[in-house]
Amino acid sequence: MQPMKLEHNWCYTALKSRDERFDGRFFTGVLTTGIYCRPICPATTPRSENTKFYPSAAAAEEAGFRPCLRCRPESSPGTPEWMGSSSIVSRALRLISEGVLDDYGINGLTERLHVGRRHLRRLFVEYVGAPPMAVAQNRRIGFAKKLIDETGLPMSEIAYCSGFGSIRRFNDAFQKMYGKPPTALRRKGKPMESAKDKPSNLHLKLFYRPPFDYDSILQFLAFRAIPGVESVEGSTYRRSIVIAEDAGILEVSFGKGKNYLEITIPQEFSRSLIQIVEKVRQLFDLKADPAAIKSELLKDKKMARLVAKYPGLRVPGAWDGFEIGVRAILGQQVSVKAARTLCGRLVERFGKPLESSTEGDIQFLFPYPEDLAEADMSGMGLVGSRAEAIRNLAKAVSEGTVSLGPSFDYVETISALCALPGIGSWTAQYIAMRALGETDAFPSGDLGLLKAMEAIEGKSVKEKELIKMAETWRPWRAYATMYLWKSLG
Repeated sequence: MQPMKLEHNWCYTALKSRDERFDGRFFTGVLTTGIYCRPICPATTPRSENTKFYPSAAAAEEAGFRPCLRCRPESSPGTPEWMGSSSIVSRALRLISEGVLDDYGINGLTERLHVGRRHLRRLFVEYVGAPPMAVAQNRRIGFAKKLIDETGLPMSEIAYCSGFGSIRRFNDAFQKMYGKPPTALRRKGKPMESAKDKPSNLHLKLFYRPPFDYDSILQFLAFRAIPGVESVEGSTYRRSIVIAEDAGILEVSFGKGKNYLEITIPQEFSRSLIQIVEKVRQLFDLKADPAAIKSELLKDKKMARLVAKYPGLRVPGAWDGFEIGVRAILGQQVSVKAARTLCGRLVERFGKPLESSTEGDIQFLFPYPEDLAEADMSGMGLVGSRAEAIRNLAKAVSEGTVSLGPSFDYVETISALCALPGIGSWTAQYIAMRALGETDAFPSGDLGLLKAMEAIEGKSVKEKELIKMAETWRPWRAYATMYLWKSLG
């Protein structure tokens, strides 16, 4: 792919319109103030000759601009990781969002990507406008600023939640970026809490680019909710989560304000907040760019009506890749309802009880790979070959021969999955679509897709024909899949 080019006149027109669809697609550096803003900043629009445009917040900061305190660039939906990026840069950005650079340094990042440091730096400067370390620092400072604005956590805890190794580094980074210490940025009405006054829950806002069809993604998750692990009540999604030694319940609901979801997290997860935020963004596909997806899919008349009918449709992701893998195997050649029932039985037998649960039907953590690698699944109504396929996947994941997550290579993961007995192309593509967040994953053999295309074409459609039709949907075949499934009701 070619590096993303920011055409000045195009960006300036978008800036003047304050169109929310462009939020996060670029950032504006204002030469007269030394501040950079989101395209939706409510401040007076600067003159064109006083602006420069950057593909990422990190690029603007590398150029010497500091974040606007009014529009808060750290709250932007972010530049979509795929937009104009090479596959190496896209994977690297996902690894950085998972904290790999913080935990293992630049050598750990390059080892996972199988590239040299100098080559990776060159690619980042070319595509993102800033080197990897600057991107990671922007991530840390941005998340810390978000916690300062939206929570009452003590500064010491915010420092560690955001990936800073020490309070001194935390203070120095803020002083350099904002010209003032982090305590001076605490918003009025958000007093710092003492350790003994910590609330039972934390609340954070996660923004997205509109349109966003929240009802459709919620319906999708509700229909497939794993009994004992997930539930959808009204407009709220809940599920059990575990990170390190902490277990509890996460809530996601539609924001009462504009263009955001609100997540509610138990206080004990405060040190894992940055991980949780990334997982929720992936689960609800919050980084998607609906305008870019729409413009491509509208080129095919077969898809145009569906795209117009269901604006802002997203691809539901996964909280945990292994969980989705098991769910996909259980869904082979059975109805969604039947697969859900089988999944509930699996959880009841092998899941870990959630201690002190007061959330009604959420009582378990989904079984770990080690729990299912040698599990006896007899008496559950599960076909023997399916049980063996689940064991094979569990062994592969627990041994590290298969890794399921947004930062892993799509082609390598598909190949590794299809090498496992009991996992074919449909299952592997479904897993890639949801667990890896692969925008071009396409479960072409799905009966629902064939049925949807038959309704559109008015005649029988074979899988080979569908694959040929889908070539025009690249690189958005996963989104085309959602539109076709949605058309079935």
